[in-house]
Amino acid sequence: MKNGLLIATLISSIGITSSYANTSTQPQKADAKFVTSNYAKTKYPIVFAHGLTGFIRLGTESFGLDYWHQILPDLARNGANAWATRVSPFNSNDVRGEQLLQQVEDVLAITGAEKVNLIGHSQGAHSIRYVGGTIPTQVASMTTVAGVNKGSPMADFILKTEGTSVDLALASVVNFVSGAIVWAQGLNPDAFPHDSLASARSLSTSGAIAFNQRFPAGIPKTACGEGAYNENGMRLYSFTGNSPFNSTMDPSDYIMQIASVIVGQEGANDGLVPVCSARFGQNIRDNYRWNHLDEVNQILGVRGLFSQDPVQVYREHANRLKLQGL
Repeated sequence: MKNGLLIATLISSIGITSSYANTSTQPQKADAKFVTSNYAKTKYPIVFAHGLTGFIRLGTESFGLDYWHQILPDLARNGANAWATRVSPFNSNDVRGEQLLQQVEDVLAITGAEKVNLIGHSQGAHSIRYVGGTIPTQVASMTTVAGVNKGSPMADFILKTEGTSVDLALASVVNFVSGAIVWAQGLNPDAFPHDSLASARSLSTSGAIAFNQRFPAGIPKTACGEGAYNENGMRLYSFTGNSPFNSTMDPSDYIMQIASVIVGQEGANDGLVPVCSARFGQNIRDNYRWNHLDEVNQILGVRGLFSQDPVQVYREHANRLKLQGL
């Protein structure tokens, strides 16, 4: 499911053991050995929420893989107070949203800040929208990156296999990958339960419609328009890629290209999420030459020759928030 097999391979290749993995269940602040500027120094902390199969870091401090590859350290070097969070790799929007909510409250308590800026990638968009809908007075802004805000044809396709031998095989793979990701971070599996079917239902078109009825802020009223720029005192933004295949050197691009055959029935997409589904609030840009992994600078920063630098894009967005007084 999605890039699960790829993540499983990476876990194996890194060769990590739980004794070396990070055992903290708390959000992690990005640190920098030195600060070069205040370009990204926002008024409020920036809290990042990963997508499906996500994590903070797999491996050790000296050798491993960050979900937000090089993005948070760069923000820290430019003055940002940036935090990474972790939730169940596979589960429903509500379960993941509650897990993120607890960590946002931790960040608020640790920093003493009145509000946070939230950035969520993929299913992480649902997570931050859940938090924003639950504690809007403590959220300054929400930014969804390739958010599955109106569902994904990929999830719809997977749900069609429900009850078949294919469904059982997929569930086995997903449960293995989810457990491996939790184990690789040295986490308590009871605190990060996995539910592959709940994930698929949450990311489906029908699941997105139901979620949007509960958390409507920022959702466009037209098929592919923009949503409200401000709701409930929160600034709302989004951006996404629209290019599934960008580099012959990146193995994930081949997976994205294959997946785009299914997702492409709804037009331009990043390999997993249609551009129109990713639209939320103010559309900053929806044609970056990225696929779904390029959007978080994966794998390991490999991208197309003429594609935009994700690290720079996030830095510029932090500056955008700063200039808005957020």
